[in-house]
Amino acid sequence: MLTVRRNTAGFAPGPARSPGPGHDLRPVAPSSGGPARLRHLARRVLSAALDRRRLLYLGSGALSAVVYYAILGAQLAALGHRVPYLLLLVTSQFVASVVVYPWYRLMVFRVSGSSWVLGHLRFYAVGLGFLAASVTGVPLLVELAGIPIMVAQALVIVVNVPLGYLAHRLWTFRPGVRTDH
Repeated sequence: MLTVRRNTAGFAPGPARSPGPGHDLRPVAPSSGGPARLRHLARRVLSAALDRRRLLYLGSGALSAVVYYAILGAQLAALGHRVPYLLLLVTSQFVASVVVYPWYRLMVFRVSGSSWVLGHLRFYAVGLGFLAASVTGVPLLVELAGIPIMVAQALVIVVNVPLGYLAHRLWTFRPGVRTDH
């Protein structure tokens, strides 16, 4: 079995498509093996998982959840049982998407030069998938399991965040997408 040894100089000589400073992806013969090799593999996996865009997206997901919860919480507090909570899920999701879209566009995916309106429509189309998960998952958790609305929504969001990253990266904000025609 081949292992990958970290370049201790902090540079990655070798192929032009290296993963960044501190990584040398050239295969080397197994050395001491065992725990050192496992630690190195764990570091590589963690490094790949925690790149800048993913960290920024996770932070943005947390920001989105806070904005969404603030809106949903305010609506639940103000309207209580006078308005069905499913309607509050829908309005909260729409308002939150309008509020957080500029952050995702400018800071997370760094898109410029295309239509904001058409870009937001793509962003909201992905949000409709989350909304569908919310309006099906939350009632199941609330009505059948007796979980409070806000907790049920949190459980649904935990599943949606990684799926949302992929959808936004591969479709909403994919490189080279033109939404200005």
